[in-house]
Amino acid sequence: MNDQALVLSDISKTYNAGRPNEVQVLRGASVTLDRGEVVALVAPSGAGKSTLLHIAGLLDTPDSGRVSIDGADMTRLGDRARTAARRRQVGFIYQFHHLLPEFSALENIVLPQLANAVPKARAQAHAEDLLARVGIAARADHRPAALSGGEQQRVAFCRALANAPSLLLADEPTGNLDPATSDQVFATLMALVRDTGLSALIATHNLDLARRMDRVVHLQDGRISA
Repeated sequence: MNDQALVLSDISKTYNAGRPNEVQVLRGASVTLDRGEVVALVAPSGAGKSTLLHIAGLLDTPDSGRVSIDGADMTRLGDRARTAARRRQVGFIYQFHHLLPEFSALENIVLPQLANAVPKARAQAHAEDLLARVGIAARADHRPAALSGGEQQRVAFCRALANAPSLLLADEPTGNLDPATSDQVFATLMALVRDTGLSALIATHNLDLARRMDRVVHLQDGRISA
């Protein structure tokens, strides 16, 4: 297996290209994640970090440049192949949990596994194990509205890991929490990442959290620097 979990090479992205209000968000941004490495992506608001994460996670396509995951070039894949690769290899965490409100915590973690053709019994057992790892096994039957903000985000972490991805992408995963809860939830996330051997690119404004990762990179003026 390739030693590099993610390679973004010379990624450029412009919105409304050719129009008076065009915005060039990325201007040849490049970053590499080694397998098992956790990298903090620090950027001012509006710098394009969400765009970069969406491109890295195959939710968007660059105007130019190359995206490689686990040594495979994803840039020229068609929509169906991109969707399949994303389901197998990438996990996403957002600032807001985006849990399905009509389903329990357990069901929110089971559903993405069923979409990947995992048998229901195995999916439920795996979901229960993940909830136990983040310390909220007793809340498995609760719907999101009955969970605290920290608990909801822990469920979102479990959902992102449900299909055992090799790459985790997180966009301000604790940005919607108060400082004390943010610190606790981030510690839970880091423990999960280390325990599973994931590679992770985590966008954050919090420099204290960023310094707890393996490496910090900065996105500014459309480019990445160490």
